[in-house]
Amino acid sequence: MRFFELTQRCGIVPIARGCALPFPPEGGWATFWRTVAAVVAAAIGLGVLGAGCSKESGGGAPKPNMKAPVPVMVATACARPVPMVLKTFGNIEANVTVAVKSQVTGMLLTLNFKEGQFIKEGDLLFEIDKQPFEAALHQAEANLARDQAQYENAKKEADRQAELLKKGVAAPSDYDAAQTAAVALGGTLKADQAAIDQAKINVAYCTIRSPVDARAGAWMVDKGNLVSANSSTLVVLNQVHPIQMSFAVLEGNLLEIQQQMAKDKLKVLALIPGHEDQPEEGELHFVDNTVDRTTGTIHLKGLFPNPENRLWPGQFVDAALVLYVQPDAIVIPSRAIQTGQKGTFVFVVKADGTVEARPITIDRPINSETVISKGLAKGETVVVDGQLRLVPGAKVVEKSSLQEAAHPETAKPAPAAGEGKEEQAKPETPAASRKSSSDPAASKGSRLKSKAASAEKGDTTAPPASAGDKGAPKP
Repeated sequence: MRFFELTQRCGIVPIARGCALPFPPEGGWATFWRTVAAVVAAAIGLGVLGAGCSKESGGGAPKPNMKAPVPVMVATACARPVPMVLKTFGNIEANVTVAVKSQVTGMLLTLNFKEGQFIKEGDLLFEIDKQPFEAALHQAEANLARDQAQYENAKKEADRQAELLKKGVAAPSDYDAAQTAAVALGGTLKADQAAIDQAKINVAYCTIRSPVDARAGAWMVDKGNLVSANSSTLVVLNQVHPIQMSFAVLEGNLLEIQQQMAKDKLKVLALIPGHEDQPEEGELHFVDNTVDRTTGTIHLKGLFPNPENRLWPGQFVDAALVLYVQPDAIVIPSRAIQTGQKGTFVFVVKADGTVEARPITIDRPINSETVISKGLAKGETVVVDGQLRLVPGAKVVEKSSLQEAAHPETAKPAPAAGEGKEEQAKPETPAASRKSSSDPAASKGSRLKSKAASAEKGDTTAPPASAGDKGAPKP
């Protein structure tokens, strides 16, 4: 039944401009307003029902209050052996460093290696002009020969004086002088021999050889220069096979380190920046005998074979000291962990496809994963991406990539619940607009509703009468 016909049955007739109500309606004003309210409620109900019918005719779209599953990425909590690691930073040092210097003064004749070359122990490095030292050696040998002859003569003279003294011919003072001269020349012989040995050493010092297997640095002195004894560094040798890493840990870890060292050798890892997935492995071989009072740390050193020369003296790396290995530790990706008012938690996917917020206790992080000490069991599924859209009890659907989880429109399940609202929000078509404007009863009903509202507010100004109002009786 149209709104215009309902108003006529209730005693409401079209009114002229400038008059709010021409006469009291039948049954009184109370009955009138109750009737108007009923008519308005019926019209609204018919509109909602019509919208619902048009929505149900759209097919299998979900109801507005239904929520589609939230697309998320998940991971499974696994149990595996996880090492207990003390992490810090370390500095790579050469196992042996040698500053090569000359022990004699002379001209540098040859350099028998290249800068940066790997050198074996005993390889020839430098040669210094040895001619002056060879001449000193020959001189010392000549002095020895001379003094040897004098010693032999003095010894014979002492023997003769001894025979004469026995016969009573020689004076005791002559015998004593002969014995003294022989003993003195014997000492001179020893001094000459020592001079010869020193000259030989100086000649040997003119040839400089590598004392260790090492890598040579840059030349400090070029060929042809005069080098002084024990003053000028010719080259620096660093042993890199093996090589060591120096690092420090807090003194509170000292007792545990000592306990684990008593059981077995401790593994040390050197993680090169940018290549953390390929650490170098070594062993802890030095613990300092004193705690640094200024920093509260204990100094440690690890020894590494370094076969591929990935570690280099002076290099800074991340150090990791492995104390022990924890078996069957529960491990999940770190991005699954959320922080709330009650602490850390994760969203656990249950068997029915819904999620629950599970409080957890974190043991320690390991790279991109975290060890959980309490709250999770092996094999449970946790959400690692898409947590912002989740609440406890929400339905989830698993996605295989972050791109799919970020774009729910690619989901295979039914469309989200918001699609029904989009149909209601569609603008009115031109055909519907023309239909409503061509219906005189609807136009009159809307004008009467406007007039009734104006009368209720006390507004005496009525809207202009349209062409459809010309046949209405005047007050």
